[in-house]
Amino acid sequence: MTDSAIGAPVDDEYVVGKNDKLVILASSVGTVIEWYDFYLYGSLAAIITVQFFSGVNETTGYIFALMAFAAGFAVRPFGAIVFGRLGDLWGRKNTFLVTMLLMGLSTFVVGLLPPYAAIGIAAPIILVLMRLIQGLALGGEYGGAATYVAEHAPHGKRGFYTSFIQITATAGLVLSLVVILGVRVAVGEEAFAEWGWRIPFLVSILLLAVSLWIRLKLSESPSFKRMKAEGKGSKTPLKDSFGKWPNLKLVLIALLGLTAGQAVIWYTGQFYALFFLERVMKLDATLVYVMLTIALVAASPFFIFWGWLSDKVGRKPVILAGCLIAALTYFPLFNALTQAANPRLAAAAASAPVVVYADPADCNVQFDPIGKTVFNQSCDVAKSHLAKAGVTYTNVAAPAGTVAEVRIGDQSVVQSFRGDAMTPADFAAQKKTWDKGLSEALTAAGYPAKADSALVNKPMVVLILFILGFYVTMVYGPIAAALVEMFPTNIRYTSMSLPYHIGNGWFGGFLPTTAFAIVAATGNIYSGLWYPIIVALATVVLGFLLVKEGKDVDLNA
Repeated sequence: MTDSAIGAPVDDEYVVGKNDKLVILASSVGTVIEWYDFYLYGSLAAIITVQFFSGVNETTGYIFALMAFAAGFAVRPFGAIVFGRLGDLWGRKNTFLVTMLLMGLSTFVVGLLPPYAAIGIAAPIILVLMRLIQGLALGGEYGGAATYVAEHAPHGKRGFYTSFIQITATAGLVLSLVVILGVRVAVGEEAFAEWGWRIPFLVSILLLAVSLWIRLKLSESPSFKRMKAEGKGSKTPLKDSFGKWPNLKLVLIALLGLTAGQAVIWYTGQFYALFFLERVMKLDATLVYVMLTIALVAASPFFIFWGWLSDKVGRKPVILAGCLIAALTYFPLFNALTQAANPRLAAAAASAPVVVYADPADCNVQFDPIGKTVFNQSCDVAKSHLAKAGVTYTNVAAPAGTVAEVRIGDQSVVQSFRGDAMTPADFAAQKKTWDKGLSEALTAAGYPAKADSALVNKPMVVLILFILGFYVTMVYGPIAAALVEMFPTNIRYTSMSLPYHIGNGWFGGFLPTTAFAIVAATGNIYSGLWYPIIVALATVVLGFLLVKEGKDVDLNA
């Protein structure tokens, strides 16, 4: 590490050098733990749903489950606003100590929380509250860590230094998967489902203690101390960030020209790939976790490489090139993933194509981010089952009033049913029976209910996942440095945090829901990829036109 100073002054208060490794280590370890805590819920969602939502009716349980998942993403921008303001008022270090404490304690509480059977409706309510706290804390953590490290970095190494922060999101995901797999193997599946799932949540308190101990050794960032010493701090960082057009314009450019595209590439390469393999390709969850972990670990060093390269050639060309390459190659990559992961499904789609014959007026767009809509038209019933089963189908318009049919090659026709006039209980019972009949017809036509693990081309799947992860490193490695360089010190924490978390919390976080709605509407299991592709290409265009390169910006100016 270097002993060079940041900016012009050379008095000891602003010299950076001996503590560089501690700065990066403390900021990175803390952020890894925050991501670990945040991802535990997503990885254990099925078990948590049984523990906390099984006692309520199906509709209410679904709403609670969706709220608990979405809450962590939806409130991240609000956490960015709250803690970004605090970070610009009373320091980067103090603020991300608070966010880490909130994240760690809320995760620990989930590990101790009694199930619905013990405390009733209070269980899902407390769970949703903990997820809200997690989302708020994560919204404040990232901006603080990225700003803190960037403000310590010597000129010409900001991309390299902050790339260690960028690796933490993937490291947190991998850590959560490894801990979950380890506990599952140690206690067995039955015990894990009953009580073992709590262990990964409880372990977070130990990780929190270690991280707090490391972070308490840090001092405030040089840029922030200089700003305070010179009396240039903002007393109203929210107003200065978002109430003045020149700064608000930069926030919007950062969102649309950088983070929106970065976010969809990140979520496609990690979460959507996981969703696609597990839910669409029907692979065994443990096998998916192992292959994804191998791929992500192999790709992770490239976060550092792209951060380093961005110090040489600029943040903008690296990020936008990553968005463009990913957008152009997603369709062939996911097609190849199907062939490698579930060859029987690919063969069935070719030999016995499925057609949904339905009245277009009977078909709705099944986008349901809040969980209150029941899709009970005959067309919706058919399409939702096929989309969840990972079966590609063609839409054919039928005369008005026709009850939808599912035609499987030339072998069978399965007629759907109208559920809009039924009671919820009758609809649920009828749908269960109908789902079983359609599943049997699909199986008879060669469509597998689950992927055969013995037929999975595991090296090829890992290679494709590695490529998707490589794209993630390309767009994500330099993003912290790029955002930090766009804003002045007195509003930097606030201004950079909001576009990052709107991009990643909203554009990225709701990608699976949006993609599923597109798949259900079109019938093509790959059509959900249009969402990240369009957003990424829009970012390429807007970023090229509007984003100014900042690698040579003086952060103290």
